[in-house]
Amino acid sequence: MTFDPTIQFRLAEPAEAAAIRDIVRAAYARWVPVIGREPLPMRADYDRAVREHQFDLAIEKGEIVGLIETMRHDDHLWIENVAVAPDAQGRGIGRLLLDCAERRAVEAGCAELRLLTNGAFEANVLLYRKQGYTIDREEEFMNGITVYMSKRLTG
Repeated sequence: MTFDPTIQFRLAEPAEAAAIRDIVRAAYARWVPVIGREPLPMRADYDRAVREHQFDLAIEKGEIVGLIETMRHDDHLWIENVAVAPDAQGRGIGRLLLDCAERRAVEAGCAELRLLTNGAFEANVLLYRKQGYTIDREEEFMNGITVYMSKRLTG
């Protein structure tokens, strides 16, 4: 797993829902011209999501630079969303957030992580594959392809 001492992690608080929404909208904006619409995370209700799901925040110099939203299931940890602020992208923060989710899964006794992404988001699919995720299946969705991926944990 990767470690960057300048990035700290902590759980989100309900009062941070607006900041989370803003980061998600900024992070996903690059995909709007690729798929011709706002990706679903841009339209989510983050007030509700922060109450119902776990959000681990990546913090650098007191500012939120990224987040990962997860949900615990009986046999796996579901990754609902990974977003990194545009000015912090390309520095490995996405990988750190995935590592954070992996630690959460292990702590919860889960042997698997699961997620989905849009097949048009090739950089994301590549990142997940480099992190050990495999493609389980692909399905048509809203004139595109949804890619379902998972990672089995050992140990």
